[in-house]
Amino acid sequence: MLPETSRIVGLCSIANFINAADRVIMPIAIIPMTDEYKWSLHWQGWILSAFAFGYFTSQIVGACAASRFGGKTVLLFAVFLWSVFTSITPLLATSVPALIFCRVILGLGEGLGLPTIFHIFAHSVPIEERSRAFGYLVAAGSVGQTVASLVCPHLAWQTGFYLFGTLGIVWVLIWVVLYQGNRTLDKEELPLYVPKVMNPNVMWCEFVSHWALWAIYLAHFAMNWSNYIIMQWLPTYLARNLGANKESISFTAVPYVINSLFGILSGHFADTLISRKWSVLSVRRLMTGIGLIGPGIFLLAFCAVDNLLAAVVFVSISMGLCVCNSAGHLSNHADIAPNHAGVTFAISNTLATIPGILCGPVTAELVTASHGRWFPVFVIAASINFTSAIIYCSQSSASQVL
Repeated sequence: MLPETSRIVGLCSIANFINAADRVIMPIAIIPMTDEYKWSLHWQGWILSAFAFGYFTSQIVGACAASRFGGKTVLLFAVFLWSVFTSITPLLATSVPALIFCRVILGLGEGLGLPTIFHIFAHSVPIEERSRAFGYLVAAGSVGQTVASLVCPHLAWQTGFYLFGTLGIVWVLIWVVLYQGNRTLDKEELPLYVPKVMNPNVMWCEFVSHWALWAIYLAHFAMNWSNYIIMQWLPTYLARNLGANKESISFTAVPYVINSLFGILSGHFADTLISRKWSVLSVRRLMTGIGLIGPGIFLLAFCAVDNLLAAVVFVSISMGLCVCNSAGHLSNHADIAPNHAGVTFAISNTLATIPGILCGPVTAELVTASHGRWFPVFVIAASINFTSAIIYCSQSSASQVL
């Protein structure tokens, strides 16, 4: 990548590293927290899902704010907000309502982040480098989840919140110094950086009037349904169903390691296919198909085994294949709506946050109603993946529509 592009992608990827790490802390910490505060499975589900309520409400706000105030300012505010509320989480843990409120605000801050980054990428990263840029972005998130999964089980549960909250505040200072987001790009100098302008004043109904956009929205919804189940419940599943002890909970890092490696490889693979004259549409469909159908198959295999090692292998493969979506439907936003990629991603991620809201309480109720069986949870997730893959591969587009 060009030096300026590398700096932008690097800084944004580090922000996503912190974003993703902060999400993983609570699913790990909730095990000792439950032992300490005696929460029921019902309340565990609502505490885990509270994050998604805030995340859900701030997506479109973040995209519109980035368009109006600039990516630098909005991303700085977002990282600062979620880092502060990560840091104060242990102070509010004695009160479930206060903890849920804290998780909602944390989610609100994190919800501002990715739409802003998509806005920055759509205006700063040329198309032949876009797949790998999104690959690095998603891989950095996986590395964040990996690091948090490895570190947090070996610390007092309060320390993880303090550690990663402080890291976010340090990033804010670095962002202020290193990111220069005020330069106006020259179209003749950098023709691939500036999206072709069609209609800059798009009506809101246009964002839900194209099947090509709905194909992305549904694929994103399906991807997140599986991801939220793994992110929210994997430590609990391994501990309660497969007998994982405190040290073995670190195995939850393995899926994120595989995810980060596959993220970088899939981005370079997709860009290589495009450079070899594959159409952008065929590459997006191929990568999304792999990223939805593959995880669906391995989630079914994951819940069918009762061996800890086999379960970790299957869920790791599932997470690794899932990241192919970064070069698939996630990159597709900048293809079909380059002037409004932040907004289309915000709408997509808003809809894709619904699983985050539902997965906590719905999973708890399904497992309770099934007398401790998790099979229905993963069958539903796999079915959603398969259906959305078919819709995406038949309805998606790579031509600019907005």
